[in-house]
Amino acid sequence: MKTRIELDDNIYNKKVKEESVSKIVGLTKEIVEEISKEKDEPKWVLDIRLKALDYFNKLPMPNWGPDLSMLNLDEISTYVKRGINTSDKWEDVPEEIKNVFDKLGIPEAEKKSLAGVGAQFDSEMVYHKVQDDLKKQGVIYCNFDTAIKEYPDLVKEYFTKAVPIMDHKFIALHYALFSGGSFVYIPKGVHLDNPLQSYFRLNSKGAGQFEHTLIIVEEDSYLEFIEGCSAPGYNTLNLHAGCVELFVKKNALLRFSTIENWSKNMLNLNTKKAYVDENGKIEWIMGSFGSKISMLYPMSILEDNAKCEMTQLSFAGKGQNLDTGLKVVCNGKNTSTVVNSKSISKDGGICTFRSNVLVNKKASNSKLSLSCESLMLDSISRSDTIPSCTILNDDTIFSHEAKIGKISDDTIFYLMSRGLSEEEAKSIIVRGFAEPISKVFPVEYAVEMNRLINMELEGTIG
Repeated sequence: MKTRIELDDNIYNKKVKEESVSKIVGLTKEIVEEISKEKDEPKWVLDIRLKALDYFNKLPMPNWGPDLSMLNLDEISTYVKRGINTSDKWEDVPEEIKNVFDKLGIPEAEKKSLAGVGAQFDSEMVYHKVQDDLKKQGVIYCNFDTAIKEYPDLVKEYFTKAVPIMDHKFIALHYALFSGGSFVYIPKGVHLDNPLQSYFRLNSKGAGQFEHTLIIVEEDSYLEFIEGCSAPGYNTLNLHAGCVELFVKKNALLRFSTIENWSKNMLNLNTKKAYVDENGKIEWIMGSFGSKISMLYPMSILEDNAKCEMTQLSFAGKGQNLDTGLKVVCNGKNTSTVVNSKSISKDGGICTFRSNVLVNKKASNSKLSLSCESLMLDSISRSDTIPSCTILNDDTIFSHEAKIGKISDDTIFYLMSRGLSEEEAKSIIVRGFAEPISKVFPVEYAVEMNRLINMELEGTIG
């Protein structure tokens, strides 16, 4: 019986015409000032941008990990404007852009299972809406540019506080150029039954996307937030350097899920960090597909009795180098960290998992368990696990387990003896390997992840 699924990559590779698009190319003080003026920002925001530009010019390029020497910012469109204001009415979104998001299933997902949705196209949010009953409870979910103007005191209190401007060269670049993204505030004691989702689409050839997501979950509250990312393929480099700042207060829980399906001409240099207060919990759920190079290591800073869980899957094919992992800082006592990471590589693709763990002297009775499994589908692909751990007390339990292997010839032979082709047998094994990760996502996004896995196996993404 034939189980091969026929898939059409046009759902992700559809491009929108750019006749009426204005682009700002390159990175100078004048360009940063022009972007800020275009957005009609207050002076304190421009000051942050210019300070970040100064840091970007001073900070060195990363001297480890994938080679980024092919990036030339003088050739990147650092701001792409379509003259569209953010709307809370889907019918107000231009037809061509609406068609792309329709194909990606954004409106349908909102109807079925989401409490709110944001949709960004290139440098600007085009749609943002939250359910009316949540507004009545004090929930804020809006475009980040809108938050700067309507909730300035709240933004000032948290913006750049989780991820400082000087953290590294590409976060400085982000703060100089940030545009779009989402702002979320969940008041004390509010539990959202359904997730919020923001979807980021980079359409323009040779462009960059620099969205900023800032989420505050107050005491005794709960939020599930989902990011989706995609871009059509081009023969020139695109750049993604977004930033996510998360604040999880006492007894709060934040579940942050991401499925990244960038095109294979993308440099994905993203930064994410969470501060987790006493008895709080952060759950990272990550699916990394596409992109030429990815460098992404979500960081969690844990106070007393705080918890961090990470579930991650990466899939690297020909010409891809996916360098991912996590950072954890245990500041408080009785913290818990559990990591389950899986990677798949084929056709010479490279998957690397890096972990950087710091357990401070006062963080007694900390428990950390890291598990990494890698599956290589051929002899020319590569998978590496690079752990780094600093423990400053003698009352910590730490374990790191890594397994790297290839598909068993015996297993392939067994499945083929049952009537499957070699391609079908490999597909079943890969889906079985990924299943513990995909089932953690909500149903709709588990389906999305399985679709992406099948498309990778078919070689049709990017």
